[in-house]
Amino acid sequence: MNKEINRIHWKCRRGMREIDLLLREFSQTKLDQLNQNELVMFEEILNYDDQKLYDFIFKKTSLDNNLHEDFINKFLKTFTKQGNF
Repeated sequence: MNKEINRIHWKCRRGMREIDLLLREFSQTKLDQLNQNELVMFEEILNYDDQKLYDFIFKKTSLDNNLHEDFINKFLKTFTKQGNF
């Protein structure tokens, strides 16, 4: 599991500053609290390009995947609202 967590931490490093900061901060503070299914879902979300994630998180443009959108709304958007980002 530790190897998987380290790999996910590296995948959080992104080219777009806003997404990079959000994903790295989330992974450093919350990743260890996710269960295995949530980790898999988060890793799937990391496969989106930065612009697509940015548009969904900040401009409310659909990802066309309700499971991914629900995860982002539950974990990442609430994370930004708590003042962590």
